[in-house]
Amino acid sequence: MKFYKDKIVYITGGSSGIGLAAAKLLASHGAHVVIFARDRARLKSARAAIEEARKGEGQRVASMPMDVSDNRDVERTMKRAVRETGVPDILINSAGIVRVDYFERLPFAQFDETVKVDLYGTWSVCKCLVPHMKNRGGGHIVNVSSAAGYTGVFGYSAYSAAKFGVIGFSECIRSELRRANIRVQVLCPPDTDTPGFQEELKIRPPETQAIAESAGIYRPEAVAGALLKGIPRGTFMILPGFMNKVAYYAKRFAPWLLDLFMEMDIRKADRARAKNPR
Repeated sequence: MKFYKDKIVYITGGSSGIGLAAAKLLASHGAHVVIFARDRARLKSARAAIEEARKGEGQRVASMPMDVSDNRDVERTMKRAVRETGVPDILINSAGIVRVDYFERLPFAQFDETVKVDLYGTWSVCKCLVPHMKNRGGGHIVNVSSAAGYTGVFGYSAYSAAKFGVIGFSECIRSELRRANIRVQVLCPPDTDTPGFQEELKIRPPETQAIAESAGIYRPEAVAGALLKGIPRGTFMILPGFMNKVAYYAKRFAPWLLDLFMEMDIRKADRARAKNPR
């Protein structure tokens, strides 16, 4: 992928999961990579892995601690990043958290945290970097949403709300930034085997799990590969996986059908619980 050679790429949430997989793949194609995340220990480990994946010694790899839910921290860190590493050619907003539970049991604090990280965090990073990208003459922004961002899923009342917001926000700025030669895209991965996903599995309601089993689980490397193929193509919605594409177009053109299949999975979980009550 010659498209990425010598490009400067910023990745929030770049210390693990899809963000890290994308960072390593980008480095292997000659990009300069800057990752951002909250956990300093993970950042250090991730940076070493990205450096190991580099195509050449001349590629720059940097890591900076940052909490995307803290607007002031984002402003400080992005000013430093631009000063020290240059304006990004590509921005990938991959930082995110998942809080899954029945709506009635979800505390306000968890809803608040989810929206602050997944939606406000995306807004804040774009807000800081868009003026620099405009002055430089253009670039690419990819905001990571989810399959649960184009269709509401049982158990994801916080996560789907935030990720729906990411798509809506991205549609707005895509229209606004087109004249500035800044292309905006959205990555909507299905379930992906990340550290956060493994934690989520421990607390998923059985109905949510039944729906998820129909879609399958993807590796971060596969999602990152789809992302890197999608960016130069310019398609707005990047949809890794065949069933993910089927679900997306079903939601657009036959939403009742997607709802029917999810309801069937929910009822299957209800029957299983009735047979084996805890």
